[in-house]
Amino acid sequence: MNKEVFLKEYNIKPEEFEKAGVEWSNLEEIAEEYAKAEDHLRELGKDFIDQYLYDIDRAGIHSYRYRVKEKGHLLEKIIRKKKENPEKYAELDKTNFNRYITDLIGIRVFFLYREDWIHFHNYITSVFENNPQLYVTDRLVDFDENPDHFYIAERPKVYKRSGDTKIYDDSLIDIKADGIYRSLHYIIKYKGYYVEIQGRTLFEEGWSEIDHDIVYPYYQDDEMLKDFSGILNRLSGMADEMSSYFRRMKQLKEVHDPISIEHENEKSPE
Repeated sequence: MNKEVFLKEYNIKPEEFEKAGVEWSNLEEIAEEYAKAEDHLRELGKDFIDQYLYDIDRAGIHSYRYRVKEKGHLLEKIIRKKKENPEKYAELDKTNFNRYITDLIGIRVFFLYREDWIHFHNYITSVFENNPQLYVTDRLVDFDENPDHFYIAERPKVYKRSGDTKIYDDSLIDIKADGIYRSLHYIIKYKGYYVEIQGRTLFEEGWSEIDHDIVYPYYQDDEMLKDFSGILNRLSGMADEMSSYFRRMKQLKEVHDPISIEHENEKSPE
């Protein structure tokens, strides 16, 4: 890997890289170690899907997708995290990066309606141990070395849109109310690695994918791109609201205007 090419591709200014306080040689070592683990991580992702999410009705979701983190994005994230919080990530190196970076295996689950989050939450907290005493505080000290111990490693949380109607239960999840997007987050300890699960509606996912492709994280300072992304963000939020209203209207119709069995009985045989 060439340092200058990498920094340009990921829109990292030289002064930002210096502020992160990480040696390029250390990043190369992490990249080398990660390359050795990629195939294994893909297999773990497949195993997780097959065991817990393949039956989407049981999991309470519409659909899902998964990926392992791309190597360049891993290095960019390490640089960004070290710059933002140097103390927390001071000990991160090639031997322990999997303890700090919790989305090496990333899974997205999708809901048709935003209120359906509760079905998945109830499911995932029933198949994995959700004990607050096991939540990770110190990435090094709290790492469970037992690969056979599967559990939820952080308190589940949701980033909710400003102005969202109350659909979340703050006794079950940690609610971040200042976000511009809506997304559930679970960190699962699984076979020696962390698996990050994000839950979103289909409309929210559409906006998020476009925003990540164009704006985040490399062009967050571009006002024009941010404005256009904001418009699309609001449209996706309105689409979610409309979907919920559609379902509510259907439910009301089913109560007040049930299918007329009498009409069916009145049909004369041909």
